[in-house]
Amino acid sequence: MVVAVFAAAVIGYAVTQANRAEANRITSADQIQGVQTFDYAVGQQHVTTPVDYEQSPPVGGPHDPNWADCTGTVYDVDIGHENAVHALEHGGVWIAYDPAALSPDEVGVLSDLVDGHAGLLLSPYAGLDSPISLQSWNHQLTVDSVRDPRIEQYIDFFTFNPDTTPEPGASCENPAFVADPPTAEVPSPSSAGSNASATTSPSTAGASTSGSATP
Repeated sequence: MVVAVFAAAVIGYAVTQANRAEANRITSADQIQGVQTFDYAVGQQHVTTPVDYEQSPPVGGPHDPNWADCTGTVYDVDIGHENAVHALEHGGVWIAYDPAALSPDEVGVLSDLVDGHAGLLLSPYAGLDSPISLQSWNHQLTVDSVRDPRIEQYIDFFTFNPDTTPEPGASCENPAFVADPPTAEVPSPSSAGSNASATTSPSTAGASTSGSATP
């Protein structure tokens, strides 16, 4: 009798926890407070020159044909922004942080969150308006603390989300990029892995975008 009562209590607790988790599940971007939404069209141009992005960090637009590896990759340099935008096109979530605003321990928290988790990449980005900025294609969230629960909400909702990803199913793997990542100051040459031709003309992104803060 005692065993039966205990088993029923365990099952009841599990059901309650599952229902609570389902109730807290994010099902739309506007459920994450502070998310900004933009309007970059799919099929953006491939370029091999620096792009003057309207947002910083960028959330879409023309980009390098060589995408940044986003297989749960932790970078210790400010990687090429044009490469990172290409990773966003593949469904990745790019977490950028201001190295002057976070302690080594705080960077470690973000590294643990990203390392080895498919679809994620982390890199320093000097001069951010906030300590941490999360990007996916057409979306951005800035936060002040590595403990902000919206970080995981954003990751869970946007990583490889087929409704917000221009190229669902595209690869995040690019080991050659990991081995020698170009920095933001030095644009990368185009490399194998692109299925579109590149242009070498200068490019400006942002003219056709619109941004609005989600309540």
